[in-house]
Amino acid sequence: MGIVGSTIVKFLPLAPKFIVRWFAKRYFAGEDLNQALQAIKRISSEGACFTIDVLGEEITSMDETTFFISEYERVIQMIVEHNLDSNISIKPTAFGLHLDFELGLSNMISVISKASEREIFVRLDMEDSSTTQDTIDALTRLHEMGHENVGIVFQGRLHRTLSDIQNLTDKLGKKLDIRICKGIYLEPEKIAFTEYSNIVDETNSAIELSIKNGAYVAIASHDDPVINFSLNELSNAGMGPGIEDPRTNSDSSKLGKGPGYEFQFLMGVRGDVRRKLSNQGHLTRVYLPYGARWYEYSMRRLRENPDVALHITKAVLFPWTNRR
Repeated sequence: MGIVGSTIVKFLPLAPKFIVRWFAKRYFAGEDLNQALQAIKRISSEGACFTIDVLGEEITSMDETTFFISEYERVIQMIVEHNLDSNISIKPTAFGLHLDFELGLSNMISVISKASEREIFVRLDMEDSSTTQDTIDALTRLHEMGHENVGIVFQGRLHRTLSDIQNLTDKLGKKLDIRICKGIYLEPEKIAFTEYSNIVDETNSAIELSIKNGAYVAIASHDDPVINFSLNELSNAGMGPGIEDPRTNSDSSKLGKGPGYEFQFLMGVRGDVRRKLSNQGHLTRVYLPYGARWYEYSMRRLRENPDVALHITKAVLFPWTNRR
């Protein structure tokens, strides 16, 4: 599969931009905020709530942060004006955390504070391994400063993830809100698991530990082995649809959240599974990216993980294998 995916990625940059857009349009909500709003209105009828993400990261100068600060302020205003069931996701590098930690943190606080005033949750997205510790440090600092409407993402494939979850639990306790995913970034074997079965096992272990530790757990996976494992672990913990979170070490007061957990899906991926879980009463959330930098986002994601190209090609040619 790696060879096929790599071949697709090799030739895709030679294709006209409209061809790439045709491949990618299903997986992002448009180029501007109005198009994102229309996508939200369309999908919200399926019982989902949302996480809105403005595309773009890894800026090269602090001047570029101005766009992201103002755009996220517009997103927050849209959520309020249209009474949307949505939170937001921000990439720390888009706010300059990798260029100047303190200034980047200040930039994030300007958005996080406005979101907090409107009772909107903010997720710090996790990028490649070069940003892992800075992102964790930023979350810790934000909570120490009283910004508790902020959570983080952990990637099951990294060797350090289980210890990171435990360390943050020790620091933040029941205030910890974690999104668990396999992770898209291909990392070297010395710091990450590279075989699918190992990645799934470690992702499941991260979910199990997070549930045990009382964290709010956002289960972000399209893989049946992860979803089925999570359903079983939730049942073992006495958690489920319509049941108040029974864990004594958890915080059940989070607004706009499920009873200690939720399931998350990327826009355009396995909508049939998402709808099934929603119909069963589980809170489901759609990760909804938008922005003018959709081309760069799409190409970089494909370069980072060529197997994604094969999945997209399969979805386009055989759409019944990946119903929305």
